[in-house]
Amino acid sequence: MKPKFGTLEKRLKEIKKNNLLRTLQDSSVEKQFIKINKKKLLNFSSNDYLGIKPTKIKYSQFQSSSRLVSGNDRSFSVLEKKLSKHKSQEKTIIYPTGYMTNLGVISALAGKQDTIFSDELNHASIVEACKLSGSKIKIFKHNDMNDLEQKVQKTKGRKLLVTEGIFSMDGDWSKLNEMIEISEKRGLVTILDDAHGDFVLGKDGKGTGDFFNVQKKIDVYISSLSKGLGSFGGYASGKKDLVDMCINTSKTFIYTSALPASINQYSLLRFNSNREAYRKRLWKKINQFHHRLNEIGFFTTSTSQIIPIIIGKEKKAVEFSKFLMNEGIFAQAIRYPTVKKNHARIRISISGWLSDKEIEYSIRILEKAKRKFNLN
Repeated sequence: MKPKFGTLEKRLKEIKKNNLLRTLQDSSVEKQFIKINKKKLLNFSSNDYLGIKPTKIKYSQFQSSSRLVSGNDRSFSVLEKKLSKHKSQEKTIIYPTGYMTNLGVISALAGKQDTIFSDELNHASIVEACKLSGSKIKIFKHNDMNDLEQKVQKTKGRKLLVTEGIFSMDGDWSKLNEMIEISEKRGLVTILDDAHGDFVLGKDGKGTGDFFNVQKKIDVYISSLSKGLGSFGGYASGKKDLVDMCINTSKTFIYTSALPASINQYSLLRFNSNREAYRKRLWKKINQFHHRLNEIGFFTTSTSQIIPIIIGKEKKAVEFSKFLMNEGIFAQAIRYPTVKKNHARIRISISGWLSDKEIEYSIRILEKAKRKFNLN
């Protein structure tokens, strides 16, 4: 008799052999620190970019229902109105997570007769959402506007363009202003996943669209409350009819429990805080880290708070990460399938929590690791 689970054991062995095995570690986070196995480490793997001072969450009874049944607490509409104004859009819809937002929105707005143009480095949630939509998918080379335009010119029918604002694994910005030119000329629906640009870029943290002065030319914003804002949840903003379509057809919105109202209240407190002061503080840290990293011979294409140190081989990246941990720094190795094979990296995330002294310490350790692992 064949084993019930077939080749699971074989597949797991193969994953381990290729240095791609993931495991979970119990941990707790507090400000710029993470504690693992009773060891306190500087946390360079957090997406809590602004580092807004935490407040206590006031817990109330959870709704325990989807929003279309009995879970639509008033806190949703209050927060959604603020987010609509934040993104210069007509209406907003909040989802439980950013991943679910991408899956739900893209699959609701695109169909089998449509073509989606997607940057080759887009996040996995975008990749899966495009597949789920049933649309024809055309991948264009990363930030290559010539490749995008050539592919668009050869395509008939309704067309959608989806890109990240700040790319989650490389930290560079999309060429959003050039993409908008192509979209307007060719009649594409433009969807921007601004999860890593929101609350970080632009005036008052309005995001990548505001930074490039094209905020009102984006058709659909998809973003996160779990990163720059440091709370939890995802959301989409756009024209009223687009959002109403999602409310009526987006399965990851309809068939799931609503976020607890206490989480929305926490998001509102952070949204209403002095975010701009935190944002300016963050950019001082980002610029300091980039400058010092260049001084020790690490050069990246990143222009943001996400800074990849390209290692190459998966095994070497894991060893590099372990070395950092032994020196008091938590920075995870990112490997296939998150990035291409042999493009493994250490993904550094800068947050406003970090002090100048802690940044300098991390630079000294990275320089030490660079010598140990013979990185040019």
